[in-house]
Amino acid sequence: MSNKKYMVGVIPGDGTGPKVVREGLKVLSAASEKYGFKYELVEYDFGGDRYLKTGEVLPDSAIEEFKKLDVIFLGAIGHPDVKPGILEQGILLRTRFELDQYINLRPVKLYPGVETPIKGKGPEDIDFVVVRENTEGLYAGAGGFLKKGTFDEVAVQESINTRKGVERCIRYAFEYCKQRNKDKKLTLCGKTNVLTYAFDLWQRTFNEVSKEYPQISTDYAHVDAICMWFLKNPEWFDVIVTDNMFGDIITDLGAMIQGGMGIAAGGNINPEGVSMFEPIGGSAPKYTGKNVINPLAAICAVQMMLDYLGEKEAASLIEKGVVKVTSEKLKSLSAGKMGYTTSEVGDMVANFVSGE
Repeated sequence: MSNKKYMVGVIPGDGTGPKVVREGLKVLSAASEKYGFKYELVEYDFGGDRYLKTGEVLPDSAIEEFKKLDVIFLGAIGHPDVKPGILEQGILLRTRFELDQYINLRPVKLYPGVETPIKGKGPEDIDFVVVRENTEGLYAGAGGFLKKGTFDEVAVQESINTRKGVERCIRYAFEYCKQRNKDKKLTLCGKTNVLTYAFDLWQRTFNEVSKEYPQISTDYAHVDAICMWFLKNPEWFDVIVTDNMFGDIITDLGAMIQGGMGIAAGGNINPEGVSMFEPIGGSAPKYTGKNVINPLAAICAVQMMLDYLGEKEAASLIEKGVVKVTSEKLKSLSAGKMGYTTSEVGDMVANFVSGE
């Protein structure tokens, strides 16, 4: 039994975000009662509705409040009446940058009972983790326009890679691979044959840090080859480390081979600070209020959150509950095709955790 107490920020967000967050919190409550840890929720209404009413995306005061939390649980950001980029950059990217959440952690795991589009592959083949650098690269926002709006327009977007940023990401990946204790294999994903400056830095740093981890085997693959092998031989991978842009791309491919966005969760990690956990799918506004969206990704985000906080037993039990639901209950992970409502799926996992 744990006697710890955690401050949990909650951003339900847009569309179906509030609904899946509600189911995640239902499971969190069940885990709390079973294992004895306490938590306090601090809810924030940041998202499309607030922006449309007030013109405010994320005030500076919110960032200061976030810094006092232990973790943040995010539902989804994205509103059909708000121009793409405003909420994503103003809330998601700003939170990542301001809280220095320099790791994006994405488990790619096929659960029993979940269909993968890859013929002949099962849960024993698809179980790896992508460690993505989360605050640098092309997403740092460096660049600009020259002669914008004219025939001679020039647009420059620069990929920023610092030794500090690259090394701390790679070092985290080695440590994670050691703790995961599966195949003890770390793959660097890059494009050294074309991006000869940025990935020269990544490759050199990777090679240097690897000397400190003789128990971890290492290899390298170009990002295009990774995309092929995710489909052909996903069993080759244990932990993969890569930059911000490539990580963004390959984790969506990973989500599809593990069964879709309905089961995929991710963490934005600051190992020394405040981290944020979320289902990686969008806000799915067309399903708002219909009680048909799959909440398992949000529940998996809670599982990741508890694992990060050190509540390992609770996290493990939640994952077992998800496996029971996918293997014995659901007809599909797709919205409206599960055979159960959003609330019923949340109840099934919560009841499993409670022992009911």
